[in-house]
Amino acid sequence: MTALDDLAKACEVRPGEAGDAVQGLTPSYVAAPATVAEAADLMRAAAGHGLTVVPRGAGTKTHWGAPPDGCDLLVDTRRLGRIVEHAAGDLVVKTEAGLALDDLRAVLAGARQQLALDPLPPGGTVGGVLATGTAGPRRLLYGSARDLLIGITVVRADGVVAHAGGKVVKNVAGYDLGKLFTGSYGTLGLIVEAAFRLHPVPRAAAYVSATAADAAQALDMAQALLHSALVPAAIEVDGPGPITVAALFEGVPDGVPPRAEAARSLIGGRIGENPPDWWGRLPDGEVLAEIRARPTALADLLTELEGAARIRGSAGRGVWHVALPADGADDALRRLRRHGTAVALTAPAGARLDRWGPIPALSLMRRVKDQFDPEHRLAPGRFAGGV
Repeated sequence: MTALDDLAKACEVRPGEAGDAVQGLTPSYVAAPATVAEAADLMRAAAGHGLTVVPRGAGTKTHWGAPPDGCDLLVDTRRLGRIVEHAAGDLVVKTEAGLALDDLRAVLAGARQQLALDPLPPGGTVGGVLATGTAGPRRLLYGSARDLLIGITVVRADGVVAHAGGKVVKNVAGYDLGKLFTGSYGTLGLIVEAAFRLHPVPRAAAYVSATAADAAQALDMAQALLHSALVPAAIEVDGPGPITVAALFEGVPDGVPPRAEAARSLIGGRIGENPPDWWGRLPDGEVLAEIRARPTALADLLTELEGAARIRGSAGRGVWHVALPADGADDALRRLRRHGTAVALTAPAGARLDRWGPIPALSLMRRVKDQFDPEHRLAPGRFAGGV
């Protein structure tokens, strides 16, 4: 029996097309399981035929990471798009991985609740935001996807369904497995369900933004906000030339205006109901890199990039995204790595650059890969060190 016949027994399957290509690699088959059981049967059939497997949600980040070494089967998770349970009283939601974050936001808003993630870029799915480990401006107050995740269900490479954590915030059994899968780019297993801690929707919000004269002043502004008692939900920076520092304040109607006014007195600028146009948007460039460093490294990073690139992101958490021209990107990444880690999330086809930089834990990562995917069939080569 052919691979297509066995895959078709599990769920909907069709031949791959050019529009399904993952970084230039067109899959032989595209499957769309509608239940966890179908996903398990599909992965079991793929294992039986030794197929390489790459997952896809909304497709907003399939160009992130290194090109896969193989893509026999593309698993489209969007039919796994249901809310399994919303325990509003416990501030917990459990969803399937293919659920669009915009759809989840709309449902939760009816209960005045939110999953406090600002996905980058917008339009992704629950599974996609976990697989890439992305978070936007409000990560300063609420944390990232791995911080809000309290339970996860995955299908292993051999088709076995595995659960970790739970659907109650205080139940943290197996929580480290959820952290392990967050940011793994589909290299350890297929994420099919996830449970998250929720927060109430704030009743009021205000933005304070100011322009800095130079990198040193931008750092002073960000640090003044970060170390104040004003509890900003986000402190973002966009630069260089000009360099803008902006902060978001959330809370009750009586509390937000005085906090915003106090922030304005710290950094100057203006108060508004809407964010700057660049807020929560990735900078445009041929190479998109993610920089993680101490928040105090902001001035050094801005100085390194002056006139050559754009940096944007969390001056409170020390996570920034940088747009670089392909020509000279490798040298720019090496300079940035003097201040922290720098990973090229995207790059043009054929670009010659060190995407990941030094990886002290690479041997451990390879052992984890061997444990979860002994045949190295899941998104092979997409992650650091060819994992």
